[in-house]
Amino acid sequence: MEKVFINSSGSKISILLILSLCIILFSCSGKSKVKPTETFDAEKVFASANEQLEKKNYDEARAIFLEVKNRDFSRKYAPLAQLKIADSYVKEDSPEMAISEYQKFIESYPDHQYASYAQYQIAMIYFNQIEGPERGYSGAAKALEEFEKLKKTYPRNPYKEEVELKIQKCRNIMADYEFLVGEFYFKKGSYNAAIGRFEGLLKSFPDYKDEAKVLFLIGSSYKKLKQKEKAKTFFSLLAEKYPNNKLAKDARKELSKLEK
Repeated sequence: MEKVFINSSGSKISILLILSLCIILFSCSGKSKVKPTETFDAEKVFASANEQLEKKNYDEARAIFLEVKNRDFSRKYAPLAQLKIADSYVKEDSPEMAISEYQKFIESYPDHQYASYAQYQIAMIYFNQIEGPERGYSGAAKALEEFEKLKKTYPRNPYKEEVELKIQKCRNIMADYEFLVGEFYFKKGSYNAAIGRFEGLLKSFPDYKDEAKVLFLIGSSYKKLKQKEKAKTFFSLLAEKYPNNKLAKDARKELSKLEK
């Protein structure tokens, strides 16, 4: 049975009608106090993060860039924010974190216009760790790997000429390291080890700038091991390939001795 109220004139008013009137009166009583959700301005927030980055407030900048990355549903500024997070670690001299963040960018946006930049930055971080052949071999090897990856994955990258020069420098440093190790074994009297290192050098780096030295030391190592024919092979190769090199004269003298 429907519940009703009796007013002074005896009219019945249903509870449902009263509730409906209350809702209408409430909605007309004024503006709602609940504010609509504010639109996220990715461009404005991104600019704010950049300001903090320029001021070297790296932690604050990264926090804001992360917000852009998570809230920019247009996907216009989110990739750039990830890239800036990686850049901030470079500026802060935290190379391992920078590499990790650049890799995140490449994994998330492999076809982005700045993907080649991220790969180049990874290679350059390793390249900048090179200090010389004695200590820089691992850095040069890793940089070479990353530069080659850049060439293969992004053949139209804008760093082509620069990359080729850096690749050559990496190769030279690695070859110089191999030469130093081979020379160490030679001076120590470990001639088989020296030969192994030198021959490996020539196989991996056929364009090595000091090939004449390598050929002479291989020939000398075989001579020490009393393997005359092999010694003659390398001394002859040196004399024929580098006739004007100062070591060619020494090689010809060694050949004369071995012929007797």
